[in-house]
Amino acid sequence: RMQKPDVDFIEGIPPAIAIEQKVTNRNPRSTVGTVTEIHEYLKLLFARAGKTISPISGEEVKRHSVHDVVECLRQQEVGSKVLLLSPIVTEKIEEQISIWQEQGFSRLYRIHADGSGEILRIGAYTQSDASSMTYLLVDRVVADGEQSTFNRFADSVQTAFYEGKGQCQLLVSTPDSTDSQTYIFSERFEADGITFVEPTEHLFDFNNPLGACPTCGGSGIVSGIDPDLVVPDKTKTIYEGAIACWRGEKMSQWNDALIYSAEKFDFPIHTPYYELTAEQKQLLWIGNEYFHGLNDFFHELESKQYAKIQYRVMLSRYRGKAICPDCLGKRLRKEAEYVLIGGKSICELNQMPISELAIWFEHLSIDTSLTAYNILLTEIRSRLQFMQDVGLGYLTLSRMSSTLSGGEGQRINLAKSLGSSLVGSLYVLDEPSIGLHPRDTQRLIHVLKQLRDLGN
Repeated sequence: RMQKPDVDFIEGIPPAIAIEQKVTNRNPRSTVGTVTEIHEYLKLLFARAGKTISPISGEEVKRHSVHDVVECLRQQEVGSKVLLLSPIVTEKIEEQISIWQEQGFSRLYRIHADGSGEILRIGAYTQSDASSMTYLLVDRVVADGEQSTFNRFADSVQTAFYEGKGQCQLLVSTPDSTDSQTYIFSERFEADGITFVEPTEHLFDFNNPLGACPTCGGSGIVSGIDPDLVVPDKTKTIYEGAIACWRGEKMSQWNDALIYSAEKFDFPIHTPYYELTAEQKQLLWIGNEYFHGLNDFFHELESKQYAKIQYRVMLSRYRGKAICPDCLGKRLRKEAEYVLIGGKSICELNQMPISELAIWFEHLSIDTSLTAYNILLTEIRSRLQFMQDVGLGYLTLSRMSSTLSGGEGQRINLAKSLGSSLVGSLYVLDEPSIGLHPRDTQRLIHVLKQLRDLGN
């Protein structure tokens, strides 16, 4: 509880905001994106405007409605014969068919192994038909463009979705073709046999259990083998023994297996480690058919750690903080990466330098007919511009706050103050240009003048 001040009235001094050099936020979950609140706006934008894309087919995942099925019928050529089918989604087919008979359904549709189909009476179904694909025939219509037909068909579609546990399909035969066209619809948010998570702002929040990677809990880091301890000298080549744990009389056999088989998969054993590509570095860990990688090596040590003390000592020597193997440091669960805007996921945007991200957002075109999208885009673009104005265009939104210098932290707070549009405040700054290149000093002074012009 604050003590009462020794004065009755203070005039002429506005509320003061001290922006210091020291990094006050040591929270390992805090990032540049969360401090500047850009990540908060990104979450909302992806939840509202993001499209879920199947990683298998590349098609957009949608939850269909009765309206979608009726619209499909509306687009068919006049005179086309349309069958509305519900899949049988139970193993007790005979029991289900007897229920349908009691409800008044009279026809089934059976697709044979050769692709041909036929309509049969519901009472004619036998156990021998189980090898064929069998559907409940809910309705048959001829496309005539009449509104009364569409109204009646909409009621049938609701029934088809209910009987098919959220799934139905249309089988369309046009007057001038012998082949039929199939249209599949699903009320469930799924595609290619995968059930997807519908986008909400919580899916893109690594501080929320719904969005955080289940392996690392949203921190992007797990306790494990530290790659920097495994390869302490990045200038050495694999041939020279860059991998520290594969040295010595006994453990060198792992390194020898890689060296002797390297020519079979064109691995550069005489190239310094720091010049290897990301794929080549990854190969050292996962291995292939010719050699066992570092993952296999450490798994073997763990399996033997209680047999000999030297295995426990060796394991402890290389333990530390490692990037999460599932999310690769992105912090979010993999379902969040399926949601894209402009062909990019929120994880990709978080790992882009702010200077590149600002350019990407300037050229981003989405349906801005909704006012909410315009507000979100305006906030994101202005905050990214403020970050560039204070000379921080080289940072990424995924950068941890605890790794920033005092000057960087102070300039981020400056950019945040600009974005919050506070007026009538007194800003107290402590050497805001420290650590800043002289060419960026004028940009920083311009930012300070903007703060002043707002009425501070």
